[in-house]
Amino acid sequence: MGMLEGVHRIVWGPWLMVLFLAAGMRYTVQGRGFQLRGFRKWWKATAGDLLRKRSGAEGTSRKEQLRTACTALAATVGTGNIVGVATAITCGGPGALFWMWVSAFVGMATAYGEVYLGTASRFQGKKGEAICGPFVYLERMAGQPGLALFYAGLCVLCSLGMGSMVQANSLAETARYSFHIPAGWMAILLCALVVWIIRGGGKGIQEASAALVPFSAGLYLFCAVAVIFLGRASLGEVLKDIFQDAFQLRAAAGGGAGYGVSQALRYGLARGVFSNEAGLGSLAVLHGDSPGQDPALQGMWAIFEVFFDTIVVCTLTGLAILCSIKEYEVDLGLSGAALASWCFSKYFGSLGGKLVSASLIMFAFATIIAWYYLGSQALRYLLLRARWTKHGFPLARLYQWAYLLAVGTGCVLSMGKVWLFSDILNGLLALPNLAALFLLAREVKFPEAP
Repeated sequence: MGMLEGVHRIVWGPWLMVLFLAAGMRYTVQGRGFQLRGFRKWWKATAGDLLRKRSGAEGTSRKEQLRTACTALAATVGTGNIVGVATAITCGGPGALFWMWVSAFVGMATAYGEVYLGTASRFQGKKGEAICGPFVYLERMAGQPGLALFYAGLCVLCSLGMGSMVQANSLAETARYSFHIPAGWMAILLCALVVWIIRGGGKGIQEASAALVPFSAGLYLFCAVAVIFLGRASLGEVLKDIFQDAFQLRAAAGGGAGYGVSQALRYGLARGVFSNEAGLGSLAVLHGDSPGQDPALQGMWAIFEVFFDTIVVCTLTGLAILCSIKEYEVDLGLSGAALASWCFSKYFGSLGGKLVSASLIMFAFATIIAWYYLGSQALRYLLLRARWTKHGFPLARLYQWAYLLAVGTGCVLSMGKVWLFSDILNGLLALPNLAALFLLAREVKFPEAP
């Protein structure tokens, strides 16, 4: 594992964080801060539009757009919103939450850019299916077919690692500890559910996401808001700690202040990127089946998705944990899901821990089915470019079996090395996409906003 750890440190070193931030700042400046300046415009065009009554073709189109958005949220809103935030606070302090907000602010601009490019470059396959993603705009707009194939290949591998094995492992571990379900039984049940959903193709995955994401997110957000409300006496001090620790404004000896800032910044930015995936290109793939042809509208949906993922869900998680720590002076030896579960249990008893666990299970399952869609889209592109379309069916079927094997294996095996290897693949996945974002920045147009 020593070699993997060394490669991981190289891939996810400070230089990659700089690239993520640089891409986000590039699009933020280009759009003149549209994610903030145009808040009313993109909110009305996305979440705000869902509240309006529509009928006929407009109503059908809106339902299809909602399914697309839920599928994108299924891939981004996951265990990172609970476990990742708890880890960031444990390792980086309260200030890590501030830097997660920073990553979300610039990430909204990055997400807009990649989804805009993905929508503008998408095309239809021989059966009328949409082909969309960084591999398409790398080839068709940036003129980099080699990088396109590299990205698509990595995307397939990532789906078999971070998208399936790792998520299944988190799900099975949570089910075993909280609900006493053996890992073997969980593997059988999970594979059966995945088969049932993916048999419906992209539409089936979207419909499942549209049913699962609002319920699971709603349940979790209700619990988080309740914890914050019950611990509201500490909320003022918590907010003060977040801003103080972000820049280590409190007195510290020697180089301690600089170390504190770097830890908060490192974990806040890294976990923010891990949570909302802005810059990885996954959102550009997931918007491939969106009904709208307007790249700007799809880009605004991407802004909303990053906003909801990090600014809403991660913030509420962080505040719930920090309020609990202030009120009960929890031992910070706890981390990850254990820390989150402890905080909810303090207010709701054992029911609180089970609710967090149930949310984690639903988040992980939604991510598994969304990443199957990502991997199958990338495989479809590879088959087209390799001119293996006549062998497409058996290879697609082989991918299904490989995905199910990865899900089942993830439930029953230790994932130490797989976590590291998958994280390395995710980092490598970002490189060709970030290159395309810089190369094609002038092709992206932001809407006018008051």
